[in-house]
Amino acid sequence: MIRTATPTHPQTAARRERGTRLHLVPVRQKAAKEFVAAWHRHHKPPLGAVFTVGAADQDGVLRAVAIVGRPVARHLDDGRTLEVTRTATDGVCNANSLLYGAAWRAAKALGYTRLITYTQAGESGVSLRAAGWRVVAERRPRPGWSCASRPREAQGTDNIARSLWEPASVDAT
Repeated sequence: MIRTATPTHPQTAARRERGTRLHLVPVRQKAAKEFVAAWHRHHKPPLGAVFTVGAADQDGVLRAVAIVGRPVARHLDDGRTLEVTRTATDGVCNANSLLYGAAWRAAKALGYTRLITYTQAGESGVSLRAAGWRVVAERRPRPGWSCASRPREAQGTDNIARSLWEPASVDAT
């Protein structure tokens, strides 16, 4: 069983642990969602997943997770595309880059031809660039997803612009 880090302020953990050596570990969907619930800054865990992957330190402590699922946008759900719907870390350096690279390799190994993810306005995307990803589109802020025919609760991310990313080795479709 993989142990998880105790929640502290992410920047404190990052400063403390720059020399941490990370390696990929399998993580069950339930454990990945629990990690996201404990560590993600502004989102709850997603409902489903195609696969999950984690990063553990040299002591076997789970330090980060990535959850990969079907694309949230229906028009991108073509059976060949997956989306990194969440990543979360305890602040350890380089974990997100490790996970984004691993997610793309795993998606390709499963036969998928495209992997995407989004960042919100104000997020640098440095982990994505370090993993070889690029911005392929900018999405304008939406006032929300609720409409008369399908009312929905606000998720706290309404009215925020987003950038669409994919690995640089993939041509945009």
